[in-house]
Amino acid sequence: MRRLLLLIVMFCTLPAWADNLDDLFTVAGWPQQRAHFNDALSAAQERYRNNLPPAVYQALVNNSNQRFAPEAMDKRAKEQMRKHLPDPDPALTFFQSPLGSKIVAAELLATRRDQLAKHAQGLPRMEASATRQLLINHLSRALPAREAGAEVSLAIAGVAADSLSSMIPGLLGGGQAQSMLNGQRQRLMDQIAGELDNTLLYVYRDLSDPELEEFVTFAESSEGKTYYQAALAAIRAGLAVGQSTSNLTQ
Repeated sequence: MRRLLLLIVMFCTLPAWADNLDDLFTVAGWPQQRAHFNDALSAAQERYRNNLPPAVYQALVNNSNQRFAPEAMDKRAKEQMRKHLPDPDPALTFFQSPLGSKIVAAELLATRRDQLAKHAQGLPRMEASATRQLLINHLSRALPAREAGAEVSLAIAGVAADSLSSMIPGLLGGGQAQSMLNGQRQRLMDQIAGELDNTLLYVYRDLSDPELEEFVTFAESSEGKTYYQAALAAIRAGLAVGQSTSNLTQ
């Protein structure tokens, strides 16, 4: 759970609009975060290798590789971003700034394979001044980190359930497997919430208090709220939680 939590930090039709969205997608680190997710997925697959019959394990690998194919994930995420983000320019301007670049770099560092392995047993407890703790508390409420972390957990768990269903048709048919997983969403969010402030203190430890305050100001602004809600929709679409692999469009 703690390893997956770091993944939170797991997005017009006119050509110029599309270009700006593509630029935002790149500048905000989405391709690298998707690659880091796939690294975590590969690690999860390996953990299943010795605990499943070979045929079931191979079905899991095939299903997860199909569901989380990089191009398909990016396509689904961008389609949802287009629907939920009317104007990508404010977010693009923020993430192109020195502070935005520093934030993205911190998030990408936190979700690298070696960092996830290093902190598999949990993050160190972070000490913070009252001012910094207050800023982090504001940030934890502004970012959809609980929701995104739950989606990542459900997505990886859903692969196993979907694979089992494909091996034994009718066992968990009619979306039952995914419905069972979705029922765990609130429990996962509650677990993540208990560690969220400390996680954000760790991830953004190299930001100064003024930089952290500027980040909070963006996240709480109307433009920031619109971006992060669009980002959450994009994450859900990219991970395709609650959808059968066989029903996904490529």
